[in-house]
Amino acid sequence: MVTDHRKLPRRRGEALSAAIFQATLDELAEVGYARLTMERVAERARASKASLYRRWPTRIELVMAAVYHSLPGPGSSPDTGNLRDDLLALLRRTAQALSGPAGEAMRGLLGEALSDESRAAELRAHSQGAGRKMMAEVVRRAVERGEVDPAVVTPRRLETGQALLRQHFLFDGLPIPDGLLVEIVDEVLVPLLTK
Repeated sequence: MVTDHRKLPRRRGEALSAAIFQATLDELAEVGYARLTMERVAERARASKASLYRRWPTRIELVMAAVYHSLPGPGSSPDTGNLRDDLLALLRRTAQALSGPAGEAMRGLLGEALSDESRAAELRAHSQGAGRKMMAEVVRRAVERGEVDPAVVTPRRLETGQALLRQHFLFDGLPIPDGLLVEIVDEVLVPLLTK
């Protein structure tokens, strides 16, 4: 028997958003991005479709919001006390996220964006650059410790590790071998940031 969500106590604000985000991630894990619908998310969250569409007018916005909500923020960047271990911990965290609903969302979002320029523009508009922000925090701390010369820190260098990881994820799939992460750190990132 299906319970009518309208007869349950009303949730608002963060409680409602959290339920919707969890329902979105659960749907991604169960049916994938291509089959995810706003209707099924609303049903799973025991919320009205109107409450979803008011906050997130499109599926892209909803999925991106749910994924960003599930990921650690830049302030939680690894802090082991040295650059190499921080970089490795950050890439391991990213690889773990890509193996779950966040990875499923990324594949679906990119697939949709590749076939439709307006979808690509929407994806770019809602991207928050979380990976780049966490990398910037790791490198900022390394600069403070004297491990990295601030003159070598550039946007491209900050994006390199995450870009190589995404490249492997998109073209080689899962699982992402830990050895690859070590190679990215030891052969690319540490040399780029410490020369």
